[in-house]
Amino acid sequence: MDTLFSEVEQAALGSVAPLAVRVRPRTLDELVGQDEVLGQGSWLRNAIESDTLSSIILFGPAGTGKTTLARVIALQTKAHFTEVSAISGGVSDLRRVIDEAAARLTHRGLKTILFVDEIHRFSRSQQDALLHAVEDRIVILIGATTENPAFEVNSALISRSRIIEFVALTEEAIRVVVQSALADARGLAGAFSLDEDALDAIVMMAGGDARVALTTMEMAADMAGRDGEGLDPSAALRSAQDDKTVITLTDVMEAVPRTTLPYDKKGDMHYDVISAFIKSMRGSDADAAIYWLARMLDGGEDPKFIARRIMIFASEDVGNADPQALLIAHAAFAAVERIGLPECRINLSQAATYMALAPKSNAAIVAIDKALGEVAKGPLRQVPNHLRDRHRPGSEKYGKYHYPHNSPSGYVEQQYLPDGLERRCFYTPGERGWEAYRTEQSGNDG
Repeated sequence: MDTLFSEVEQAALGSVAPLAVRVRPRTLDELVGQDEVLGQGSWLRNAIESDTLSSIILFGPAGTGKTTLARVIALQTKAHFTEVSAISGGVSDLRRVIDEAAARLTHRGLKTILFVDEIHRFSRSQQDALLHAVEDRIVILIGATTENPAFEVNSALISRSRIIEFVALTEEAIRVVVQSALADARGLAGAFSLDEDALDAIVMMAGGDARVALTTMEMAADMAGRDGEGLDPSAALRSAQDDKTVITLTDVMEAVPRTTLPYDKKGDMHYDVISAFIKSMRGSDADAAIYWLARMLDGGEDPKFIARRIMIFASEDVGNADPQALLIAHAAFAAVERIGLPECRINLSQAATYMALAPKSNAAIVAIDKALGEVAKGPLRQVPNHLRDRHRPGSEKYGKYHYPHNSPSGYVEQQYLPDGLERRCFYTPGERGWEAYRTEQSGNDG
């Protein structure tokens, strides 16, 4: 039970809490930006409002409202709400929570909602400890994670929960969050205003993360609120607007000199960005390839990982349309190994733009995959006799092998494939670049 003393403590803690914590939404209507999963008539909203929530796993980028939604549910539910830390809580803590939930359900008929933030950090044994409690509805699980649950959460636990995906907030949603915090009595309480350039910069720097936007504004407000003594170069630009201190673009840039876009070297963002990089090169868009390359380098990605992907691309997507591509990719990888960052960014940029501009052919990968499929599923096919090794007794009966170099053209028509397979069954030359040129020049099906 809360006491006057505990209320005073909470008030004191709230006064020093970050802006993002102080203005955390308290109702579903105050939550911004997740209309698809929390809009009127949605399953999740109906379940929360009717207090009939079943186990869910909230999945999405940081700063999109996952933890906030859990707090809103805590305020609205008639069930007992408890939280376990995925970082510091062990199996023994989970078992204690589950035992308490079972007793609460048995003796008082009271359900327990268990919130686990960053559930992907739970070990397999911790997740297994939750399994039966979730399956038997001893607890209703709310898990939150920035990682794809399919890879990071026990599949049995996933099958007993509903996955709810949160998306990065739109620029408009970020604007609403920021402007609300400016006016909120728990936030900046109307003491500040934002000029339009400052607001645009905060929205841009946020990268869809409300927490980043609010933290940036809080730091900028601190810059704007300083007395000066030469510390505030934008002071002369301020104007008193209803006794509000104006937060300018200068304040924002001094508080946060550069944008920090989200990038997780082991998470979904890693896979999404490398996918965009590869698809941009495949689509011959050099600018896009360079942008995604920059995102990876800025996020701390291992340059050797990027170079390996370029080398794979050189054969998979450029292939013999431009045989030089593999040499360029190999040289870039060697340069990355020998030079390292920051200089090897130039080598990676050269290789990426070369791949984007090169003619494309996927004939090499299509050919080998078809051939592997034939080998794996087809019958045993014998080597034609005339192609067999001659260093054995009886080889004189194998039939004549025609040596191509004895022909003026360097080519002799003879069977190379085993019986049952026809030429072009695997490799079909592309219609671009060196590959197409060689096919035209050969004047045959070889």
